[in-house]
Amino acid sequence: MDVEAIERATVAAVAPPKVREIGGWLAPLDDGTIGRARSAVPLSHAASSDPIGPIEAAYWAHGLTPAFRIAEAPGLARVREALTERGYLGARPSLMKVGEAARLAAFRDPPAELMAAPDAGWASVFLGEGFDPVDGAHRVAALSRSLGAVYAAVRENGRTVAVGAASFGHGWGGVHGMRTAGDRRGRGLAGQILTALGQAMVARGVDNVCLQVEENNPARALYRKAGFTEAWRYRYWNR
Repeated sequence: MDVEAIERATVAAVAPPKVREIGGWLAPLDDGTIGRARSAVPLSHAASSDPIGPIEAAYWAHGLTPAFRIAEAPGLARVREALTERGYLGARPSLMKVGEAARLAAFRDPPAELMAAPDAGWASVFLGEGFDPVDGAHRVAALSRSLGAVYAAVRENGRTVAVGAASFGHGWGGVHGMRTAGDRRGRGLAGQILTALGQAMVARGVDNVCLQVEENNPARALYRKAGFTEAWRYRYWNR
């Protein structure tokens, strides 16, 4: 598993305004609500804990609170110990999952509509009832900045009811921003989004796909059906 390529692609997809590379870690510097855009991550599951201090200093220098995103891999035990010693706690257990673009492309018919840029209807799903409007606005802005991304939407009677996005980088396709309107869930619309994004990846010659999902998210069942498997589990570490 190419941890470095996946982590570089993951950070690039949420387009933080600035990213520092410090001692084999990425430190994305964003003041928004997206965890991946504002937490430092090691590029190896055998990384040293030595860069933690310089990473903290980089966040403080930009007026940001240091945060870390750490896989629960054996090789990162010392990193987790060092963070604990500094007063950090790990929370929000999440999964990095990987799959095959070809399988995704054939997952469910009909595929959703694909767009080269998000429109107002696409953005409206993030701001609808049941979603945090501040977090939604940050996600729309970040995904709209993602270089070379494509966007998928399901429309019903002129209303956008399900959306998602695919990013491309470092040999991987990434699935992001999966949202379905609260009154349209359970109808397979997210599967149509995944299929469209998979087809976009195949069209670009991308074989491998990754996504991140919180451990308690019911969408995990859908991702299993679409062929995704767990690559590693991680937590966000904050003071």
